[in-house]
Amino acid sequence: MKRKILVSCLLTAVCAAGGLLYSIHSHPFEKADASPAPPTVPIVATTVAQHDVPIYLTGVGTVIAYNTDVVRAQIQGQIISINFTEGQTVHAGDLLAQIDPRPYQALVDQYTGNLDRDQAQLVNAQANLTRYTTLGEKGWATPQLLETQKAQVGQLKAAIKADQALIDAAKVQLSFTRLTSPIDGVVGIRQIDVGNIISPSTANGLVVVTQLDPISLIFTLPETVLPQIQQQQQQTKTALPVLAYSQDNSVKLDQGVLGLVNNEILQTTGSIQLKANFSNKSRRLWPGQLVNARLLVDTRHNGLTIPAGVVQQGPTGPYAYVVNPDNTAAVRQIKVAQISDGQALIDSGLQANEQVVVDGQYKLQPGAHVTMLHGKAAQEEAAQDALQAPIP
Repeated sequence: MKRKILVSCLLTAVCAAGGLLYSIHSHPFEKADASPAPPTVPIVATTVAQHDVPIYLTGVGTVIAYNTDVVRAQIQGQIISINFTEGQTVHAGDLLAQIDPRPYQALVDQYTGNLDRDQAQLVNAQANLTRYTTLGEKGWATPQLLETQKAQVGQLKAAIKADQALIDAAKVQLSFTRLTSPIDGVVGIRQIDVGNIISPSTANGLVVVTQLDPISLIFTLPETVLPQIQQQQQQTKTALPVLAYSQDNSVKLDQGVLGLVNNEILQTTGSIQLKANFSNKSRRLWPGQLVNARLLVDTRHNGLTIPAGVVQQGPTGPYAYVVNPDNTAAVRQIKVAQISDGQALIDSGLQANEQVVVDGQYKLQPGAHVTMLHGKAAQEEAAQDALQAPIP
């Protein structure tokens, strides 16, 4: 009985060993085939777009008022009323302040009285001259008397002219008691209060009136772009459009036209000054404001554009990750013409409708397999990449 059991165990062991050897020799690559495939990299991709793209020259400029006037007194006197509110919009001829007119009205009255007196004397002198002329014709008046009377008439006529001139001058002085706005605009901070004496020598005057619409912008560009601007002006025969943006380029403030290119180049900076004019109806441009100016000089027809986030910088220049048809990533050297409003205009390196990587580049290597994310997953991936992006 013991011998039978021992034989059975031996047979079972031999069968098991044979099965193991068969398994090893018959499936030599099964273990290798079971190894996991390399993981794919999640990315956000977009398509290279093709459309007409405006070409801008960008510079930094300062907004200046179209007209700025300091309202000053032309005579001396006491201010008896202020007729405006600070920051108020006024029109040309609006009363801003009133100087006490009584001293100047008194002069007008005085010179008017002198005129009336001299006119009365002239009437009397002319009547005497008529009588003396009649008597002289009869030989009852001497020629000397006639000449004296004629001279008196002429003297009174001259006095009347002088009186009238004094009245006109006094009326001009009287009109200066009304301080009015010389232009349409907005008044600033009041520089003097009611009851104070104002004169032509008062340093700050009464107030500053600034014209805000239209308004101007002076900005600079490198002198190397001057031929391009001149060529475009000759071709279009119209004023070139100019866009004004906030300092961070996030807000378009207004659109105007190029007024002039200054008649000299700034030798110290190698730049040219340009002046643009804006209607500024919404008054988003303010004197002294620092803004970014974009001068439209051309339009690229069927230009290729990609989001600015696609463009990466490497040792050999800008490049982009392109998604191949087999969902692998490839590095492509590109040439960027301009970046504006978050879009990059591509001169070379890409073709229309190609897929390029917008987010996820920091995990990519050339040849890596990619998975395109959409919707909420794409937003989360973009946020994660922004946190992992190296600080420039």
